[in-house]
Amino acid sequence: MLNTIPLLVIPFLIYNLVLAGFVVSGADPWSVEVMSISMLSGAVWTMDFGALLIVIALVLLFFEIVKATRTSNTSVLDHLLSTFVFIAYLVEFLLVSGAATATFFLLMVIAFLDVVAGFTVTIRSAGRDVSYN
Repeated sequence: MLNTIPLLVIPFLIYNLVLAGFVVSGADPWSVEVMSISMLSGAVWTMDFGALLIVIALVLLFFEIVKATRTSNTSVLDHLLSTFVFIAYLVEFLLVSGAATATFFLLMVIAFLDVVAGFTVTIRSAGRDVSYN
């Protein structure tokens, strides 16, 4: 049952915890520097908290797409819950002023891609399981 929980709810919860001030505080918590690396070119590459959250969401999207290749009874429930997560992203983006950021918009797009890719992969893989006698 635990494997039917959409993984993209994790960035959603992290974003809302930051928005509430529990994780990172400040005027713009998404621009807080997480790490910086000096490159061979002499430039300094920095990653802020917003970019880190997007990277986490992309990694979780990969695992969601891998989960979509399963052809079991729980895959329908997984897709339904992923759709609810996307709807939660969309509603929060439209109604909450703190969610009107590029970081949240990209997280919402990733959740949308999860829904579309999940249904597409499941339909394609289920079509291969059909046998004709």
